[in-house]
Amino acid sequence: MTEELWSIRDAAQFLGAASTGSARRTLSRWGVAAVRHEPGPSGRVEARYDAEQVRQAAANRPGRGTRTDLRA
Repeated sequence: MTEELWSIRDAAQFLGAASTGSARRTLSRWGVAAVRHEPGPSGRVEARYDAEQVRQAAANRPGRGTRTDLRA
């Protein structure tokens, strides 16, 4: 099985981030690191992120779930 790799633009679009810089900071904060670096369309090296890791981190992001501090 081949892994699905996303560019930072793909990850930013999935996350609904305003910019690629915002997406990079968010992924870094969540502990998602690039798994590969390869040339992009412009010839510059671009980071590639594992799409499943990005999806998992977004699903488990801080602030998700039940407010346990409100229980009696």
